Amino acid sequence: MVLASPVRGAGRSVLRYPFVVSASATPLPHGPTTTVLGGGALGLTVALRLAQRGERVTLVEKEPAAGGLASGFQPAPDLPGGGPFLDRFYHHLFRSDTAIIALIAELGLSSNVRWASPVNSVLWGGKYWRPYTVPGLLAFSPLPFVDRVRMGAVLAFLKAWPKVGYFERHTAAAWLRRMMGTRAFGVLWEPLLRAKFGTRADDISLAWFWSRIYCRSFSLGFLEPGFQDLYDAMVGEIRRLGGEVRLGTHVEGARPIAGDRWSVSLRDAGGTPQTVVSDSVVSTLPVRVTARLIPDLPDAWRRRHDWGEAFGAHCLVLALDKPLLPENTYWLNVNDSGYPFLVVVEHTNYVPPSRYGGRHIVYLGNYHPMDHPLFGKSLEEVRSEYVPAIKRIVPSFDESSIRDAWVFGAPYAQPIVTREFPSHIPPLKGPLPGLWIGSMFQVYPQDRGQNYSVALANRLVLEMVSERRGSG
Repeated sequence: MVLASPVRGAGRSVLRYPFVVSASATPLPHGPTTTVLGGGALGLTVALRLAQRGERVTLVEKEPAAGGLASGFQPAPDLPGGGPFLDRFYHHLFRSDTAIIALIAELGLSSNVRWASPVNSVLWGGKYWRPYTVPGLLAFSPLPFVDRVRMGAVLAFLKAWPKVGYFERHTAAAWLRRMMGTRAFGVLWEPLLRAKFGTRADDISLAWFWSRIYCRSFSLGFLEPGFQDLYDAMVGEIRRLGGEVRLGTHVEGARPIAGDRWSVSLRDAGGTPQTVVSDSVVSTLPVRVTARLIPDLPDAWRRRHDWGEAFGAHCLVLALDKPLLPENTYWLNVNDSGYPFLVVVEHTNYVPPSRYGGRHIVYLGNYHPMDHPLFGKSLEEVRSEYVPAIKRIVPSFDESSIRDAWVFGAPYAQPIVTREFPSHIPPLKGPLPGLWIGSMFQVYPQDRGQNYSVALANRLVLEMVSERRGSG
């Protein structure tokens, strides 16, 4: 559900939410104060909505750039102005991503969104296939025709059924194997589950799988030149409205103090300790990190909500002097075994290479437990491990075509969504006065995504405002 609609005013698009009472750059002198922990999509949206109310807000983010998992980097920092940002991990929008599409419009960036339907393929038996459309599935000869029809019927059911309740009772692996058949599941879906979730593949909830089929579109959107533009615009708007954004600042801890207020201990990039005192704290950090930083959380809350696992994301980004994948393939799921990465995303088979000085940008992505050895390897070690695998996929690939390379890792990127997951989701209202908690753990049955972070932030602020009115 879209919480607001854009209207035109003052030469720019402005989003009018039911609770927005002030868009002044001057904070209300006696309004509530809030410290927001985390500067990803969720934290930035919370801070923006509060600042739009004229409230005094301080956002704290440990990285030097805002955006969290969706932040970018400058591949050519020596260019004038530092050059354009490139996303550290591959990202795109779906047509169903109404919350973030509305936010992009609000900030006047809609004209920068490129919509297209790029080619998505799978590597099976050393060949490229396109089984993610009806014609492609019917032509997927590694499976008998009856299995293709059966799989298509199951996917159509998942796409059409609007309620999650039934799916919560099943695991994805067991249900898909039973409904699609062992052969169909083993060729297309089991390799993806095992590559993404490793030893936890058999435990993943069918609700998670359903949400990915039900909510996604074939049409994809990308904010050019990168999503960093959105998050930089949000930082600018928060500051224009009188809010404070502290980048490169670590949160050391937070605890309630006298007068129903909160004290948040910080340390800036130079190691200098700082303290922020506010009426409320909104933690948009992973729940486990929140539990570690707030020692006063009740034991009963910890037993129920300080729970579960999340894998980290890892990505090798290559800048090549020529295309890698054939036939303008944007996305290649690697279903063949024995590869050190689970997906190859050729970003410039979707966005023109001219955006990046004629270079072809390729992402090789993975999800692993956060203690996996891959996260400790250097760029050269990762590159030397991946290059032979790339040559297996594209025999004509020449390592000399690599003009630059970068490697990135991020913790808590992929929650492990099991059937027990819903019973452990924390409420947005924390167990201590003035504490609010929002994280990817709470976008269930989705598991992550910029859109769901923005939507959750909108809902969280609505609840904050409602709770204040009820107690006022």
